Amino acid sequence: MGVEEYVVGTLVVVVAVIIGRLIAMRLRIPDAIVLVVLGMALGLLPGVDSLTIAPEIVLLVFLPPLIYNAAFFTSPRDFRELLRPIVVMAVGVTLVTALGLAAVVYFLIPAVSWPAAIALGAAIAPTDAVAASAILKRVGTPRRVLTILEGESLINDAVALTLFSLALTAMSHPLTPSEGVVELAKVVVGGLAFGALVAWLVSWSRRLIEDSSVQLMIVLITPFAAYVPSEMLGFSGVLSAALAGIVLGTRGEGLLPPKVRVTAQTLWQTLVAVLESMLFVLLGLQLDAVITAVREHYSFPRLVLVALLVTVTAVVLRMGLMMVVIPLQRVIPFLNLEVSSFRERVVIGWSGMRGAVSLAIALSLPATVGGEPFTERGGLIFVAGVVVMGTLMGQGLSLPLVLRRLGVGGGDSHRKEFLIADHAMSCAALSKVDELQTSGEVDAGTAESLRSAYSRRVGEVQALLDEDDSAFERAESVKAVHARILDARRDTLKALYREGRIDHAVFQSLSRDMDLGESKGGPFQGG
Repeated sequence: MGVEEYVVGTLVVVVAVIIGRLIAMRLRIPDAIVLVVLGMALGLLPGVDSLTIAPEIVLLVFLPPLIYNAAFFTSPRDFRELLRPIVVMAVGVTLVTALGLAAVVYFLIPAVSWPAAIALGAAIAPTDAVAASAILKRVGTPRRVLTILEGESLINDAVALTLFSLALTAMSHPLTPSEGVVELAKVVVGGLAFGALVAWLVSWSRRLIEDSSVQLMIVLITPFAAYVPSEMLGFSGVLSAALAGIVLGTRGEGLLPPKVRVTAQTLWQTLVAVLESMLFVLLGLQLDAVITAVREHYSFPRLVLVALLVTVTAVVLRMGLMMVVIPLQRVIPFLNLEVSSFRERVVIGWSGMRGAVSLAIALSLPATVGGEPFTERGGLIFVAGVVVMGTLMGQGLSLPLVLRRLGVGGGDSHRKEFLIADHAMSCAALSKVDELQTSGEVDAGTAESLRSAYSRRVGEVQALLDEDDSAFERAESVKAVHARILDARRDTLKALYREGRIDHAVFQSLSRDMDLGESKGGPFQGG
């Protein structure tokens, strides 16, 4: 493909992403389903069916920001408190699942070698907590469950990609056990060391740079700076990007000024949403070519059956490990996984959907191995696609029902904590106003105005903390009235600009101030 084709192809995919997300929102079904169908439809259009993406591009473009973003927004305190169950889930469950799925693929598809089967197992073993977390947060699932799922999702990507890298190496030339251990040590230690180095360099550079545009540029290139050189050196780029994200995420507030942080978070949320959505469209685009290639080497009905069996195996393996193996930790005194509740184990087990990272890994399978065409690639991508879609549709759509049947949730701890923090901060603001007035830094009129505003805030939040239903109703009413007032302010501002009474710079500045004010969260924003 030439440069023009890449540009046009990217534009077509992004437009499909926008349309697909709008349709999914309207129909209230998972984005992935609509995006894959749209991708398949695009593949039928003349000219579009020739769009392809090199496997190495998938890893270099999609994985670094996805891994880095997940790591950056990980809660270090919660992560440390639940480190044992997270590590057991992310390492133990992921490796057992990867090898179990590899065994199923190896025995059901005789043409696939062990290294190739392990590569596929590694691709579809890691879970994606994004879809599950969105559902679990809505019903007020205990934070411990969410933390384990999100922490597992972060580490298991690194574990799976490390295993995937070793499997690819073994596909080119066989590795002895000793060579495998040495390669694993180099990949892991080197990846962690390089990630720590990048985090330190970024921290150091940000302190010296005040220009917000340059700071945003550094934010954007950091995951690629951690991933790409690490891979070129033969290390784990995923571990480098993940560690850099964790280190910088724990210190991010002190490294970036508030305005840059707000812009950076919005930028990352948009970028990650686009990349994840593009992967599903790309899967749909490639399905036609994959199926055509598959039919040349496999019986298509048999491959569909194999894909369904692998999907069922992935679900059963995880549920079996949660229901049978994990409870055995009770007999080991020093190993407390803190997942003792039957209901919690069911939720964690059934939340094991596969997502964008699994697709990215599968789509990065090489087209050639040792200079020869890798004829099994199409079949393996097809199996991975079925597993991802099957778990997203099967488990994702049924998870709310499972939660209701189990009686999990029912409370919003985040909202409660938000109110507690808001109350404490407002009280601290009142104390600061008194202090500034006493020292003479603020005049009495200004102090009284500020005191009145913060006193009203304290009263409103206290009413919500007391769980007064009428207070919540008043808060919703205040939100509605406030929205109408903002509309009136915006209409007036637009009228002043149209009449030529203010210039464009003033119009933009006041519009931005209102945007920032409207985007702020609070106890009246739903927690």
